[in-house]
Amino acid sequence: MSAPEPLRTLSRRIERLLPENGYESPREPENEDGFFGNIIGNGTHRVGGRKPSRRGQTSVGVESPEARNDVSRSDTGLVREEDRDGKKVGIRDRVGCYTWTWFTMTMATGGIANVLHSIPYRSDWLDILGVIVFLFNLGLFILNAFFITLRFRWNPGSLIGSLTSPSESLFVPACVIGTILINMCQYGIPRTGQWLQTTMQVCYWAYLSLSVVASSGMYLIIWSTQTFPIHTMTPIWIFPAYPLLLMGPLAANLIDALPDAAAAARINSIAIALAAICIQGTGFLVSLMIYSAFIYRLMTQKLPRETTRPGMFVSVGPSGFTVAGLVHLGNTVIPKIAPNGYFGNPDAAFFLKLLSDLTGLWLWGLCLWFFLVSIGAHWQIMRPNDPEHHIQFDMTWFSFVFPNTALVTATQALGKSLSADAIKIFGTVLAGLLVLVWIFVFYMMIRALFKRRLLWPGANDGLERRKSSRG
Repeated sequence: MSAPEPLRTLSRRIERLLPENGYESPREPENEDGFFGNIIGNGTHRVGGRKPSRRGQTSVGVESPEARNDVSRSDTGLVREEDRDGKKVGIRDRVGCYTWTWFTMTMATGGIANVLHSIPYRSDWLDILGVIVFLFNLGLFILNAFFITLRFRWNPGSLIGSLTSPSESLFVPACVIGTILINMCQYGIPRTGQWLQTTMQVCYWAYLSLSVVASSGMYLIIWSTQTFPIHTMTPIWIFPAYPLLLMGPLAANLIDALPDAAAAARINSIAIALAAICIQGTGFLVSLMIYSAFIYRLMTQKLPRETTRPGMFVSVGPSGFTVAGLVHLGNTVIPKIAPNGYFGNPDAAFFLKLLSDLTGLWLWGLCLWFFLVSIGAHWQIMRPNDPEHHIQFDMTWFSFVFPNTALVTATQALGKSLSADAIKIFGTVLAGLLVLVWIFVFYMMIRALFKRRLLWPGANDGLERRKSSRG
């Protein structure tokens, strides 16, 4: 007995709607552009895009993917452009667009100073250049702190809004000054006396406390106020753990900069080193668990959209900073803090160095693997004059720099520990290329500021509507 004609028609419609593999990619939420700059001046994220029509319903004006992306970039941009045409945009309007993502600039710049210090082929001009970059980064940090404070002062409620915004909250820990403290150890302690050694000891324990509170607190706020679908996942989810990942490099550089074992004993370097290993392991394991979500997202949803793809380089940082911290501790720090052995064993320094080298090599491979995958993911969108695969500047372009400084410092630490000239040369070449990338990204940031694609109402952290950018 055959089914009635209406039932057969309904069955055919259902077959057409269901995917062949039984799984359908989730629809993009209205704020998917989220992680990379959907911030309006008051700190709240916009409602972007149109609601997707239900299946079977007729919608007016079916949009292509490009058109939908254009709409999701900023529906408020339509209003903002009208405001821009009708009235003059003042300093308050531009400062109101300041977000936590601007602190990625100071992370990247401090990372470049760290890279310059890690180059094994030393010279006076290289030290001078590193000091200049370090002082320049201090100025950038003060500037960022000043402007974001003005934003919160002039826009009541924007601070709370930034902590609960799905597109901005992940970048809040970027303001933690880990790279600045590392640079102070590298360039300051050798040129000063005991007063800075004691100061950096205090700063170290203060930073350890701050990093733990900032990381765990930010994740707790995110988990209790927001929902991040897996199909929107990028390694930016790791970002709140980054302050923890700088504990190893900070401790290693602090102890390495001390003149002798007596100075190391004076600031209790053994406690500093052990605490750093504990917190570094915590940061790496948290990142490793998030790695699994990223791999799952790639296997089920393909690569992230072009606008969010720079965040893939964030996956390079956790293993890179862990290698740099552990290998540096095992190579130069352990002999200084335990010159007569550790726990009564005179051979302890050798075994700890061997353990750190083997662990470093193991994680260095993971770091290189994520680096190659991230580069490959950007090959398509980096082709010049390709209108279909092109991204405008965004502040998260500094993700091209900061996580990769971890790869360079990890490479140099391994090259020094293993006395491998090939690894040292490879790391030096990477350092030179990374400095050029930093210069390029910084130039693009200045260019975007002058073209009103940054700090401009309707230009969401540099992602303005294509119509406006063409004009």
